[in-house]
Amino acid sequence: QAQLVESGGGLVQSGGSLRLSCTASGLTLRDYAVAWFRQAPGKGREAVSSINDEDDKTWYADSVKGRFTISRDNSKNTVHLMIMNVKPEDTAVYYCYADNPCRVRYWAQGTQVTVSS
Repeated sequence: QAQLVESGGGLVQSGGSLRLSCTASGLTLRDYAVAWFRQAPGKGREAVSSINDEDDKTWYADSVKGRFTISRDNSKNTVHLMIMNVKPEDTAVYYCYADNPCRVRYWAQGTQVTVSS
């Protein structure tokens, strides 16, 4: 069964960094556009970054631009989200999402990121 599995979340101090990973099994992730979403307590889910499946063009929400970096590691069938200079407002559950031109879509289970001030 195809699925996405996240790793790398946890507790981090404000100003620190961490890397989230989204690893696919049962599908070839380089054939999919991948996005990271987050949902903070009491708020809706928002997209924060994406990478397309054609030329790896990236996009970032204004709130994370300059601090988040999305990248592929095709050898590991994985997409990473590097988060630098974390802020308390980055506290959220982070979700990885993938879809392809045939509109086949997958969501990962979510990983908690908690930033302490």
